[in-house]
Amino acid sequence: MERLEEALEQRNRQLAAVFQITSALYARAKEGLRAPALDELLQETLQVALDVVNADAGTLYLANPERQTLVLRYVVGEKAEQLQGMEIPDDKGVAGEVFRTGQARITADVSQESAYFAEVSQRVGYEAKNMVTVPLRDVEGKPIGVLQALNKREGNFTEHDLELLTIVATLAGTAIETARMQQERQLALIARLLGNITHDIKNMLSPVLLSTQTLRTFYDSFRDQFQYVSPFLEEPNRSLIQDAFRDFDGLFEETMAILYESAEQLQRSVREIADAVKGAVSPPHFVPTSVNEVAEKVLLALKPVAQQQGVELKLDTTPDLPIADVDPHRLYNALYNLVNNAIPETPLGGSVTVRLRGKVEGVFPEGNYLQIEVIDTGRGIPPEVLQTLFTGRAVSTKAGGTGLGTQIVKNVVEAHGGTIEVESVVNKGTTVRIRLPLERPEQQNP
Repeated sequence: MERLEEALEQRNRQLAAVFQITSALYARAKEGLRAPALDELLQETLQVALDVVNADAGTLYLANPERQTLVLRYVVGEKAEQLQGMEIPDDKGVAGEVFRTGQARITADVSQESAYFAEVSQRVGYEAKNMVTVPLRDVEGKPIGVLQALNKREGNFTEHDLELLTIVATLAGTAIETARMQQERQLALIARLLGNITHDIKNMLSPVLLSTQTLRTFYDSFRDQFQYVSPFLEEPNRSLIQDAFRDFDGLFEETMAILYESAEQLQRSVREIADAVKGAVSPPHFVPTSVNEVAEKVLLALKPVAQQQGVELKLDTTPDLPIADVDPHRLYNALYNLVNNAIPETPLGGSVTVRLRGKVEGVFPEGNYLQIEVIDTGRGIPPEVLQTLFTGRAVSTKAGGTGLGTQIVKNVVEAHGGTIEVESVVNKGTTVRIRLPLERPEQQNP
């Protein structure tokens, strides 16, 4: 009788946990599962599940198909901070086996488990004794990760524990898929609106360009008139006016350059967006390009934004930087997005640096490359967000954000056959490093 009561009590706890997780998922889904809400939900889901099965620690791994790894995305336990963000090969360990086969497993004694991948435990000094591991799937049944509970506080994990974690894994997979579909719907809505928006931008841009040209003509005329009357002015009035003109000339020329360059880039972008909405995406146009000039234009265009934020923009380059075979307009867009994203994340008095380097010798990516680094002294990127940057799973963490900025950068790098990586330390800053081949493969000597 006591055993029956214990079994009923355990079932009640399991049902209560499932109800709690389901209710949380429903409430969050109604509000919209953006990245912060999804992270909070999945961390809470993992904690509730571990409490019910009386486990000491646990991990929710998410697959990174591009790197063929499992990322320790959500971790509960005493070593959580050290473990979060780590990666293991998706074919290693019990987690990798469950991910590949889709078969849940109870491991009663880790020391007797041949598939156990001890490297992670050894790295942080945590000893796993027993575990239960279940697959995480999307709505189509495809594997997207693994849920693993470690070290049951009393006895070994049971089939009841496995059943509960299987249900929890299903709910977690549903949450992840819900967030992904909401993101896709958001992007689809944006795509439908872009046709009208690009038409409006073109219409609004025309008077801006016309006014800029009129201002240039008016100012040149005014300057000529002053030069004509200048000899008839007496000192010190003439010198005072000349000094005033000299100070204003530099600002005027810089402002005109920003207006013209920004308008030209905007017109090209509008045309590309309009073509994309129609389904006619033009291929990259590779030409020998001075990337120094591209970087200078980007920093000039964003200078007013940075000044308003109290952030310094720097260009760190070398006089012998090699010419690269790139699409200058798309590279401009990628670099603009990186710098523009870094500025608001950098506190007052900080800096954003574009560092350019090149290596002619060797074979790409170790040689024959152009390297572009965007380095900021900002707030840094949390590990859980860092893992998804420049992947298909990237979701904006900014209110109203779409994640399109990082997607644009990723697309540009891929179109050039390049590589991209990110290093970040919270509260210290972030470095985004891009390497592009100096020459297209078909142009290299056999």
